Amino acid sequence: MRVQQHDAVELTDQQWDLVAPFFSDPPRRTDGKGRPRTSSRPILNGILWILRTGAPWKDLPARYPSRSTCHRRFQEWISSGVLDRVLQALYEQLADQGQFNLSDCYIDATFVSAKKGASRFGKTKRGKGTKIMAITDANGLPIAVHTASASPHEVTLVHDTLDASFGFDLPQRLIGDRAYDSDQLDVELAAQGIEMIAPNRRNRAKTQDGRALRRYKRRWRIERLFAWLQNFRRLVVRWKQHDGNFFGMVQLGMMVVLLRRLQRCL
Repeated sequence: MRVQQHDAVELTDQQWDLVAPFFSDPPRRTDGKGRPRTSSRPILNGILWILRTGAPWKDLPARYPSRSTCHRRFQEWISSGVLDRVLQALYEQLADQGQFNLSDCYIDATFVSAKKGASRFGKTKRGKGTKIMAITDANGLPIAVHTASASPHEVTLVHDTLDASFGFDLPQRLIGDRAYDSDQLDVELAAQGIEMIAPNRRNRAKTQDGRALRRYKRRWRIERLFAWLQNFRRLVVRWKQHDGNFFGMVQLGMMVVLLRRLQRCL
């Protein structure tokens, strides 16, 4: 598989400086034996190449460390919670600069088809797949992400998605499509101080104030986030990916989105 150079996603020096403390290079063995472990920056760039192109690990170009080195380090970062901490840190930096607006937040899911033995998928009318649940702020910046089987209804995944927030602040209003029209969900979120705004399903009596529903017209902001994520071809189709590895790729996609915004602010 041949992929052009411009298809790669490599961090700029400024972006790397923002996340470098979390991807610190592994220490040498205390006995001095063995080869020194490869620096983290080229490994991260190699993983981002896989994320962007969707290519198999065996097609990783020679300009990056070996596929086994990149894949092994990727799994180490997942298991040790490095990617969770990176997203939390980027959220805090953007919040300190006043970049987040939690007055109106948007929630939705996108479907990712699962192929050849991917784990944790569900059968739907569209075939086997996984859901990526996400929440953005009023500016369209991601503030939470969660993955789940495609089978459960989205309304049952709202709390898990809120729990996966990058920060500790709750949205004032959560805006979704008709899939989120639920009296029970309205009550549960209200107990947390969150107003749920969603158009009523056709078989339901009108329960939403028309003035509040005007905010629904700005849901294109979360659709834009999913469009950004679909530029990362590894997130369009799941090919034999374990749950943790797939979610790690989703987190890296979110990291790139936040880094690009943070870089513009500096």
